Amino acid sequence: MIVVVGAGAAGLVAAIFARSSGREVLLLERTTDGGRKILISGGGRCNILPSSLRQERFVSSSPTHLVRGILRSWSLDAQRAFFEHEVGIPLALEEETGKLFPVSNRARDVRDGLMAMAVAQGVTVQTQTIVTDVRRAATPTAPIDNVRWHVATSRGDIEATSVILATGGLSVPLTGSDGTGLTIARRLGLEMHPTYPALTPLTGSTPLLAALSGISLNVRIRARSQEHTTESNGGFLFTHRGYSGPSVLDVSHVAVRDAAAVLRVQWTERDANAWTRDLLSAQGLITNVVARYLPERLAEVLCLEAGVPPDRRGPELRRQERTALVDALTSYVLPWSGDEGYKKAEVTGGGVALTDVKPGTLETFRHRGLFICGEMLDAFGPIGGYNFAWAWVTGRAAGLGAGRS
Repeated sequence: MIVVVGAGAAGLVAAIFARSSGREVLLLERTTDGGRKILISGGGRCNILPSSLRQERFVSSSPTHLVRGILRSWSLDAQRAFFEHEVGIPLALEEETGKLFPVSNRARDVRDGLMAMAVAQGVTVQTQTIVTDVRRAATPTAPIDNVRWHVATSRGDIEATSVILATGGLSVPLTGSDGTGLTIARRLGLEMHPTYPALTPLTGSTPLLAALSGISLNVRIRARSQEHTTESNGGFLFTHRGYSGPSVLDVSHVAVRDAAAVLRVQWTERDANAWTRDLLSAQGLITNVVARYLPERLAEVLCLEAGVPPDRRGPELRRQERTALVDALTSYVLPWSGDEGYKKAEVTGGGVALTDVKPGTLETFRHRGLFICGEMLDAFGPIGGYNFAWAWVTGRAAGLGAGRS
């Protein structure tokens, strides 16, 4: 029997593909229903996939070629066909974001569709079951092909020929993620990269910026630390505690891992040359010139922080003021002091090293019959369906691998 631990995105797909081998599959889930991250994703709509996937945007401490090799094992077209033709969930492209959502715009349809498919294929689903440990069975005289595992649960021990760990990481603990799988993996001696909250909002601001809570716009953010550099384009939101939005979440891992990281914001698509031309030819109030392209309150704050008085007109703008304002508009140093942690993180960074699993099957090198998939693995992508794609791809690989083992 194959035991899959965790009925989230990766675990559901793993169970489906493991069952396709004809072997008995038991899917264990600690909550009453499973797939709770699916239910809350995309504001309840579930961004199943991106319309295109840039593999270089994934973040991992493992070798890049391993991430790319895993992603290439199941193309986006094949994943879309799986959901539309096998699960029975037609998808629609949201043109402005490049994201694929169910036509129904209901995340519940995705969770329920995967669960229904698993059950229809003969997967046994056991909810409200907490897995406390996974250990090798004490059968030293058994042939290598008869390796057995003991899965200790709140409802008794279960014997398995193969185990797929798909328990997720530490993000959004209210959905049932508590790091159990990571603890078990560490106990079994797997190589682990330090975990950290990723795709999480950042905290901290100045009194002037704090007054901008609720304002949103599209920006470009560049984050730089001693070891990591990245940038992102997209939505930016001022919150009462700091900053959120896709652009912030996508670069937050740099800040989370280095308190000295510097984040610079370009508030519009206009570069320094374009702003300089506008300011040199301006006749009216400088704040009005800036407010043509930015929310008025933000324009006023940026002018104040650059030392430009509210009543300064174009012909009166001093060279030093113009230089400071252009810098604030195109390379603003965002003041931040912390992050919202796992409570609001979309995913967990770090985890089981990809060098510790076989690329084709995700079976661990150290333990025959033990497979790892989903968020437990050391890789995550940006906002926009990337992390569901990782869950689907790795769940499928682990399920097929366990079915063949």
